[in-house]
Amino acid sequence: MPDALVIFTPSGKRGRFPIGTPLLQCARKLGVDIDSVCGGRGICGRCQITVAEGKFAKHGISSSTTSLGNLTKPEIRFKQRNGLKPGCRLSCHTILSGDIVIDVPASSQVHKQIVRKRPEARKIQMDPIIRLYYVEVEAATLDNPMGDFERLVMALKNQWRLDRSFEIDVQPLINLQSILKKKDRKVTVAIHCNKQIIKIWPGLHSNIYGIAFDIGSTTLAGHLCDLSTGDILATSGCMNPQIRFGEDLMSRVSYVLLNHNGQDELTSSIRSAVDNLILETSNEAGIEKDDILNLTFVGNPIMHHLLLGIDPSELGGAPFSLAVHSSITLKGSELKLKEIYSESRAYFLPCIAGHVGSDAAAVILSEGPHLKKEITLIVDVGTNAEIILGNKDHMLAASSPTGPAFEGAQITCGQRAAKGAIERVRIDSKTLETKLKIIGSEKWSDEQGFPKEVNDIKITGICGSGIIEALGEMYLAGILLADGTINGEIASSCKHVYQDGRTFSFKLWDGEPNIYITQNDVRAIQLAKAALYAGARLLMEKMRIDDIDQIILAGAFGSHIDPKYAMILGLIPDCNLSQVSSAGNAAGTGATIALLQHGARAEIEKEVVKIEKIETAIEPRFQTHFVDAMAIPHKTAPMTRLAAEVKLPKNRTSTPKRRKKSTNRENSEN
Repeated sequence: MPDALVIFTPSGKRGRFPIGTPLLQCARKLGVDIDSVCGGRGICGRCQITVAEGKFAKHGISSSTTSLGNLTKPEIRFKQRNGLKPGCRLSCHTILSGDIVIDVPASSQVHKQIVRKRPEARKIQMDPIIRLYYVEVEAATLDNPMGDFERLVMALKNQWRLDRSFEIDVQPLINLQSILKKKDRKVTVAIHCNKQIIKIWPGLHSNIYGIAFDIGSTTLAGHLCDLSTGDILATSGCMNPQIRFGEDLMSRVSYVLLNHNGQDELTSSIRSAVDNLILETSNEAGIEKDDILNLTFVGNPIMHHLLLGIDPSELGGAPFSLAVHSSITLKGSELKLKEIYSESRAYFLPCIAGHVGSDAAAVILSEGPHLKKEITLIVDVGTNAEIILGNKDHMLAASSPTGPAFEGAQITCGQRAAKGAIERVRIDSKTLETKLKIIGSEKWSDEQGFPKEVNDIKITGICGSGIIEALGEMYLAGILLADGTINGEIASSCKHVYQDGRTFSFKLWDGEPNIYITQNDVRAIQLAKAALYAGARLLMEKMRIDDIDQIILAGAFGSHIDPKYAMILGLIPDCNLSQVSSAGNAAGTGATIALLQHGARAEIEKEVVKIEKIETAIEPRFQTHFVDAMAIPHKTAPMTRLAAEVKLPKNRTSTPKRRKKSTNRENSEN
């Protein structure tokens, strides 16, 4: 009897095999990507396939289910126990009986691709560094007293063709013999990096998990992922508890320097927060936290060092020396995390420079500027902004000390983004009347029903995106001059502008409480935006370019900024607005990619060493760019692309005349 032709899609791999060969065996010989934890025993259900029905002239065959044997006993048992979708078969127990075209769905592929929602985002090809293997281990005999660990290794070699040297962690070694007794010496083994046995379960164990952490100076976020499917099962975040030691990073370094146990306090607080996120995400997903075997971490260098328990003092001054910039892999126990399996693995992405951390490396991994021809500027907006510029030929990176103003700190009525915060602002350029939107309501303040919603929600302050739009609208309406001065000349004709001591303020919301923007608030935003712009302009100068093809705003705050207002205010260089986009939490996405894709770790480790690092703190030209960037949108840059889409006012920087009669804030609010 001639051999049968088997064609696997979507890979297109084909070959001829004897009638009676199991499909999984055909797939393995052809190198087809089909998952199987149980090693072909018909109990995990990962290797399901379907038959492509019909005539395939291209291949010269007709394909139908008649070219497969009947349901086998293992398939029937699996169907009764777990359910088997119509048309699906277990390839490990499905027997070939004729020419056929087999479709391997994405859910059955080992290296399945996961596409993030944004169309320009990268695909994640599943290839986790920890994998599961189900084996049956032979029992010891008097004639053959080989140890159980060696028998386990022999089972992996014989049943999975894993012919390599293995090592085993202490915890699974201690428990090995007791586990072997529970399920008639049938066990599932978790192997890290194709070498290290880190956990063993009795019987079949199908799922393991990992968490990708973004450790920011203000907020922390953790994304719990299924390491088999790539699905994000739960996400949780919290404020960084280190804020009580200082809102900005240098304040925390100062705390370490000035307090005997300062570093221990900061390290303990951040590790406790990570433990809490492990608990929250595992409880939300309804999984056992001991099944979380892999963690990835990204963060700025100071957060990176403090989480590792490294004194960050050297990062407080030139030459801003890192203790380590390459990637690190540790055990959960070495991080002294209490809510994680002790032998789990924690991977820290590499840092780029003294003030450009692994969060910036994760952003690169997420957005892929190193793979593009176009010149891309990525700005991760935060308390310490990371700036990346370049393409596949050359990349530069720097950090810029923007401070916490963009996140609502240092602003009189500022707050972090939360329910009740003003997040959108519009000002009529003719009447100077203001309308706004708050987090928690879809209505503008001039729409019917808004007062009722405000009564329920309460306006509590203004967050970063709100202050950016407010200042942008104030500038377009002539309330704010190009030098950042609130225009007191219009106080008599605009009820929202009033004298506040020696300067003027702008009332955004007349209610309880009153929300207003002071001259000091404007200056705080100017300082932050000038630092951001100056950092970007310095990198452009180093790269000897005047134009940028694409700008990506990253970070939790960057994802909520309207690109138009960011450019009106002068946070970012001039660029076609259609080419300015938001990447959301790109650092968290990069951490997730590193969690799910083993090869991505090697990719970013290779790229980081090629990046040119620019230290803004010691660059003389940074101060020049900073001074020019204090103006709105900029003192010297023509901003021609922005002007083509937005009618910008003529730059007026003269000091406005103050009213002779002064009124204080309290009188203005009455």
